[in-house]
Amino acid sequence: MATFPLSVPARRALAAALLALVLVVVAWRHVVASGAGTPPLQVAPIRPAAPARTPGGPSASLVVDVAGAVRRPGLVRLPRGARVADAVARAGGLTRRAERDAVNLAAPVADGQQVLVPARGAAGGGASAVGGVAAGGAATGPVSLSAATPEQLDTLPGIGPVTAQKIVAYREQHGPFTSVDGLDAIPGIGPARIAELQGLVVP
Repeated sequence: MATFPLSVPARRALAAALLALVLVVVAWRHVVASGAGTPPLQVAPIRPAAPARTPGGPSASLVVDVAGAVRRPGLVRLPRGARVADAVARAGGLTRRAERDAVNLAAPVADGQQVLVPARGAAGGGASAVGGVAAGGAATGPVSLSAATPEQLDTLPGIGPVTAQKIVAYREQHGPFTSVDGLDAIPGIGPARIAELQGLVVP
């Protein structure tokens, strides 16, 4: 087989190409060796924190007993800040025999309260639907601090018109009473007065 001798420039070009190839192979091995012992970086996922539940928030509710001239008397569950109108509506609404004028639908309700809707012509039909106070002002049961009118609160011992207005203003600003002891926040009412009212009022 015949061979052709390479010229000097051709030999130099071939040598340079071989040298470049060797350098590329050496560099590639160096990169592979340096990265082989390094594990890949792992980042743990960030889980958003669960929102904290605030006591007395939107999920808070109260239970009210609706009785008398309503379509479905019984216990109803209402959101905080509900009114007598909400309780009556949840109980199916007023019947035709209901004494509408004796019901203060705008009054706020408190947990554990009974909303009594009187019927026309029934015994005690003039009784208020909240607070246990008859329309004439005579107490017929515990008075609801969260629902009674100023006139009804005025019938309590030691509670005059001025203090009654303070009680109404306080609950309008802070919401329904949660306990009878909450009266301590009313100017002019102290522990002795609260003890005297025990059994006569409910939150």
